Amino acid sequence: MANTTKNRSLWQQYKMPILLLGGIAIGSIIGIISPAAGQTVKPIGDIFLNLLFTIVVPLVFVSIASAVGCMASMKRLGKILGGTIVTFLATGAIAGVCVLTWVNLFSPSAGTSIEMGAAEMGEAQTAAEMIVGSLTVSDFPELWSKSHMLPLIIFAIIIGFCVASCGGEESPVGKLLANLNCIIMKFVSVIMAIAPIGLGAYFANLIGEFGPQLLGDYGRSMIVYYPLCLLYVVIFFPLYAFFAGGKAGVKQMLKYIFAPAVTAFATQSSAATLPVNKEACDSIGVPKDVSDLVLPMGCTMHMDGSVLSSIVKIAFLFGVFNMPFTGVGTYAMAMAVAILSAFVLSGAPGGGLVGEMLIVSMFGFPAEAFPLIATLGFLFDPAATCLNASGDTIASMMVTRIVEGRDWLSKKAQ
Repeated sequence: MANTTKNRSLWQQYKMPILLLGGIAIGSIIGIISPAAGQTVKPIGDIFLNLLFTIVVPLVFVSIASAVGCMASMKRLGKILGGTIVTFLATGAIAGVCVLTWVNLFSPSAGTSIEMGAAEMGEAQTAAEMIVGSLTVSDFPELWSKSHMLPLIIFAIIIGFCVASCGGEESPVGKLLANLNCIIMKFVSVIMAIAPIGLGAYFANLIGEFGPQLLGDYGRSMIVYYPLCLLYVVIFFPLYAFFAGGKAGVKQMLKYIFAPAVTAFATQSSAATLPVNKEACDSIGVPKDVSDLVLPMGCTMHMDGSVLSSIVKIAFLFGVFNMPFTGVGTYAMAMAVAILSAFVLSGAPGGGLVGEMLIVSMFGFPAEAFPLIATLGFLFDPAATCLNASGDTIASMMVTRIVEGRDWLSKKAQ
C-alpha cells in the first residue's frame, strides 16, 4: 500500500513532464521511422503552437497591467523591477564567463570543413535604431504582436501604474483586469491539456524534416554546446535556487522545473512556455505580483541560454575564418554582442536571426557567414530556449528572495 501511495504521488508530481516527454518521444520515433507521417501530423502541432501564441500577448498584457495596477505599494513594485534587472544581469554575466572559458577549452570549429553559400544580409541598424526598435513601436496595433514583447511589457507597466493611480484593484478596470487574468489562466489550462499530443505532432515533423542535419559538419559545435548547457543547468540552477530559498528552494525547483523545460525545448519559444512557467511559479509559491512581472520580462531579457549560444557561434565563426578568438577586447565585445543579440530575440522561434545578423555585422564577417550561423542557431535553439525559459522560473524565485527575504518559502508553507 505504501508503494502504491508513493507511486501515485510521484505520478501526480511529475504527470505533466512525463506526458510531455512521452508525446515528444512518440513523435520523434514517428519522425525517424516515417518522415512522411511526420508531415501528415504537422498541422496538429501547428494548431497547438498557434493556440499558445494567440494567448501569449493577452497573457503578458493582462498579467503585468493587473499586477502593477493592483500593487498596494509602489515601493514594492520598485523592489521587484530592481531585483529583476539585477538578477537578469547577474545570471547573464555568469553565463558569459562560463561560455568564454568553455570555448577556450573546447573549440566549436575544430575539424569542421564547411562550404559557405552566399546569403544576403539585411541592412545593419545603428545602435540608436536598435534601441528605439526594441523599446517602442510606431503604431498602437503593432503592440499586439509577440514580435514586440518588450514594447508591450513597457506599455502594460505604464497602464498598470495609471490604474494604480486611479483606484487600483478596487476600481472597475482593476477588477476587470483581475477577472481577465483568471479567465486567461483557465484558457491556458485548457490548452495544456492537449500539450502532449501537440508537441508530439510538432516533433514528428521536426525530426522527420531536419534530423539528418544533426550529424553533419555542425556536429562538433553541438558536442561543445549541449554539454555546456547541461553543466550550466546541473551546476548553476541549483545554486540559483539555493540562493532563492535554501534547500527547500532547490527541492521546489527540481519538483516543478521539468514542465517548463520540456515545453521550451520542444517549442523553441520562451513566449510559448510563458503559460507553463506561470503554472510552475504558482505551484512553487512565488507571489503572483512577482511572477506576473518577472516571467513576461524574462521572455525578452533573461536569455542565459542565448548568451551561451551566441558566444559559441562567435567562436565558431572565428575558427572557420581562421581568426584568433583571444584577447580581453575580443572577449568584451563577444559578451556585449551576445547580450545585445539575446536581448532582441523577443522569445519567438526564428527571432534569433536578427541577433545572428547582429553578430555577423558587428564583427565584420562577410555575408557568407550568415547561413553558417543561422544553421547553428537552428541547431542550438532547443537547448538555448530551454535554459532561457526554465531559468525564468528560477529567476522569479530569486527576485522573491530579494523582495520578501530569505525565509519566503517557509512563510508560504505556514
